[in-house]
Amino acid sequence: MLPKISHPGNSLFLFAALIGLAAVAAGAQESAGPQTSAPPPVAPAKQAERQASGQKITVPAGTRLAVTLENGISTRSARAGDSLYFHTSFPVTQNNHVVIPVGSYIRGSLLESKRPGRIKGKGEFRLRLESLIFPNGYTVDLLAAPRSADTGGRETTDSEGKVTGSGGKGKDVGTVAGTTVTGAGIGAIAGGGKGAGIGAGIGGLAGLAAVLLTRGPEAQIPRGSTLDIVLEKDLALDTGYLDFDNTGRPVHITRSVRREPEQN
Repeated sequence: MLPKISHPGNSLFLFAALIGLAAVAAGAQESAGPQTSAPPPVAPAKQAERQASGQKITVPAGTRLAVTLENGISTRSARAGDSLYFHTSFPVTQNNHVVIPVGSYIRGSLLESKRPGRIKGKGEFRLRLESLIFPNGYTVDLLAAPRSADTGGRETTDSEGKVTGSGGKGKDVGTVAGTTVTGAGIGAIAGGGKGAGIGAGIGGLAGLAAVLLTRGPEAQIPRGSTLDIVLEKDLALDTGYLDFDNTGRPVHITRSVRREPEQN
């Protein structure tokens, strides 16, 4: 039997096909090329949407904020221009989103301070809150004033941000009356009825002198006191800087153990 001889055309066709496939593979590899740089990071969709929006939302005038005082105030030492520091103790929400979280800082200043008089007049000071700093550092201007304050005393507040201490008139009258009675008793023991009159006069003068040398109660808000403040104008906030899902973290301030003495 004669050996089978393959046709040379088939071998050439197969060889050409293999060369073509190798060329295609090499071209594909060259077009892909090596990876020289990492792909840019992809920001979360929610964060990117907020930063891209840059829209404004408004917290309207009349909104109330609960704040805590971080440095005490007293007419004994307070001066106009002194800085005051607070932090929010309750979140402010709008459309079911937190717009001012707990722990945001507020800076204010004393506009005026007046000590109580020796004859008449109550201690009083007036304050204003001027800037709001969010936990992420976002800072905006505001205009707000206190409407009430848990001072632990008998201070009162008005719509202009003025805090007024309690008066000392009743105590002054009691001081004069008490020293008058004491003087009369001593005079009666010393010299009868005439001595009682002299002793009453001396006691009255002593009581009056004590009143003239003593001031009335100082107006004060101890450190750690809570205040209810009200926005006096609209507060505009940029949504690109707000974290609507963060309610904030409370800051605990130890309240002053004792108030200053009511009289000097």
